[in-house]
Amino acid sequence: MKILILALSGIGDALMFTPALKLLRSELPSAQIDALVMFKGTKEIYQNNPALNNVIHFDFLKEGLLKSLKFIFSLRKKYDTAINVYPSNRKEYNIINLLLGAKQRAGVKYLRMNFQDLGWLNNVTVLENDQTHNVQTNIRLIEKLLDKKTGEEPALQIFLSEADTLYAQNYLKENNIADDDFVVGFHPGCATLKNHIKRRWEPEKFAELGKRLIRDKGAKVLLFGGPEEDDLKKSINKTISSEKSFTAKTEKFLQSIAIMKRCNIFVTNDSALMHIAAALGLKVVAIIGPTNQYYIHPWKTEYKIASLYLECSPCFFYSPKPLTCSRTDVKFKCIKELTVELVLNKVTEFINEN
Repeated sequence: MKILILALSGIGDALMFTPALKLLRSELPSAQIDALVMFKGTKEIYQNNPALNNVIHFDFLKEGLLKSLKFIFSLRKKYDTAINVYPSNRKEYNIINLLLGAKQRAGVKYLRMNFQDLGWLNNVTVLENDQTHNVQTNIRLIEKLLDKKTGEEPALQIFLSEADTLYAQNYLKENNIADDDFVVGFHPGCATLKNHIKRRWEPEKFAELGKRLIRDKGAKVLLFGGPEEDDLKKSINKTISSEKSFTAKTEKFLQSIAIMKRCNIFVTNDSALMHIAAALGLKVVAIIGPTNQYYIHPWKTEYKIASLYLECSPCFFYSPKPLTCSRTDVKFKCIKELTVELVLNKVTEFINEN
């Protein structure tokens, strides 16, 4: 049997499929299981995963329609089963799944815009549930394919190489971060497509939180994020203005993840790095505004949610539509009025529990 995992929608979504992938490999030890990814970061997340035979990277956004079609047809009918990871509620992903020509085309049946986005092209489906974590929905999809209940819900999986670990050790040594230091990681970014930048807590608040953690808790602060977030990290680091604040800039994504592993607590927006922190088993303070927490809360790790729990929340569910706010008083109040004090209290709760 040959199976292709379509992990096209992003790093966090691909990571939340890894528990289902582990179960799929356990049930089908001799199958060829490959993954098709669109983002370089997703390729890095998957490349060391022993459940996969091959990771195929193709940037559909960069290559354009004609090259993309040529590439898809080069894979046509090479797989018995193709699986769209959850969430990936876009018509383009369902069309790709169809064109690949696999007999079994698996995907979630979405509660919103499923018909318009051609979800009916998939012939193995489970119904979306707004009360269920993305990991659990992916597992249900695999169980439908296998026609078997696994009874397991594994943790997220990331595999670091010895070289990545050594790089992190050298980085920490060069920056005088000792084994007994209290280290707090920040991720002040998140995806920007479809107006998702509105999920970000303000940079000024991250900076103020960093100042207070350094001053009051004796912390060292490490700022993380992708290359596109370098200016954001530098700005926050400059505002913190302390020799105990650092930006973790690396050539490879997995090197940055290896450094993340050193953090005692990780404070983050709703982002891929929130899920990476969970995969590393870190204590996570997740800053959540409009997103449905049932979908995305840090999986199988200790976590605390920093949220205002407004009556209008959550308002973001999986849909191709851009993120919007219906409030007439303060747009995206759920993030804009979420205070430094509230997030600091969540960090302090973890400190006091030690």
